[in-house]
Amino acid sequence: MQVQQVGIFGGSFDPIHYGHLAMAEEVRWSLGLNCIYLIPNAHQPFKREGHGATPEQRLEMIRRACAQNDALIPLDIEVRRPPPSFTIDTLRELCQRLGEATRLWLLLGGDAISLFPQWKAARSILELVRLAVVDRPGSPADFAALERAMPGILERVDLVAAPQMALSSSALRQRLAGGRPVRYQLPDPVLEYIMHHGLYQKLVTSGE
Repeated sequence: MQVQQVGIFGGSFDPIHYGHLAMAEEVRWSLGLNCIYLIPNAHQPFKREGHGATPEQRLEMIRRACAQNDALIPLDIEVRRPPPSFTIDTLRELCQRLGEATRLWLLLGGDAISLFPQWKAARSILELVRLAVVDRPGSPADFAALERAMPGILERVDLVAAPQMALSSSALRQRLAGGRPVRYQLPDPVLEYIMHHGLYQKLVTSGE
């Protein structure tokens, strides 16, 4: 039985940008994954403010961003479920869908991994996946603190050195709201979709 190795990359993607895509491709290459599923959430439990675009719009932007790379696959699994979007629910559904011949890696930035012990059913998540952790500019992962908060977690971590691109969705939304250029920071098809639908015209301040 051939084992499929699959990455799971969830988040707001509001909007998706080249930093997201570079991270996904580097993890896929470094860990030898067959593909990576990019999964926009309906609503993240740790984010109090609303998104600038609807879940359906964020999913469409991911589709446009990944259209030229068959190994990056948009997935609507969380968009179809009522919010909030809990990773454990997504992983359990994916495990049922993909079967026992699939190994899963969950992609996390260095900033996100620090919150992992607070996630719903964090220990259960570690039973289903390994964690592919990528440090982000200005947000290095504190692995010593992480191990203290959740002993044994580092045994399930694969650290990946990805290109350090100082891009963030929040900064892009602010630039768009202020009429500043964002070309070359996100794919042209995504920018065309944003402009066509008039997204991010009002300044928003939620996170990545």
